[in-house]
Amino acid sequence: MNTPFRLDDHKRRPQPLAPPPADYFEQLPRQVMARVQPAPGRESAVLGWLAALPLPLRTALASALVLGSFATSFFLSQPAETAASAPVASLETVSHTEMVQYLLASDSRVTLSDLAELPAADPALTESFLQASPDELQDALDAQPADDTYL
Repeated sequence: MNTPFRLDDHKRRPQPLAPPPADYFEQLPRQVMARVQPAPGRESAVLGWLAALPLPLRTALASALVLGSFATSFFLSQPAETAASAPVASLETVSHTEMVQYLLASDSRVTLSDLAELPAADPALTESFLQASPDELQDALDAQPADDTYL
C-alpha cells in the first residue's frame, strides 16, 4: 500500500534562490567545449592519410572504389564462354549420318516437337535448303494471290 502524498507535509525552499557565481554563464560554453573536444592522437595510423586528404578528393576516391567493386563483381559474375561452347563443339564433330543412325536405332522416338525445341538455331542452316535467286523469289511472291480486302 502506498502512503498518501501531501505537498503540505514537505518543507519549501527558502526564497529567493541563491544567484549563480560571477561570470558563470560566460565560462559555461568554454567548459562544455573543453569536455567535448576529442583527445589528440586517437586517430588510427592506418587511415591517417585518408583524413589528411581534402573532402572532394575523399568523395572521388570513395565513388571510384564503389564503381570499381561494381565492375569487378559484374565481370566475375559473367559465365565463362569456353565452358558454354564445349558441348556445341563436341556435337559438331559427330557426322550427320552417325546422328541419323543413332536417332533411328534408339528406343525413344523423336517427334517433331522435340526437333522444334532447339535451344540455338544456326542462321546459316537454311542456305543449304534454299537455292533460289532473288528474281525467282520475287516471281514466287508475285504469283501468290493477294486479297484486296485487307489493303
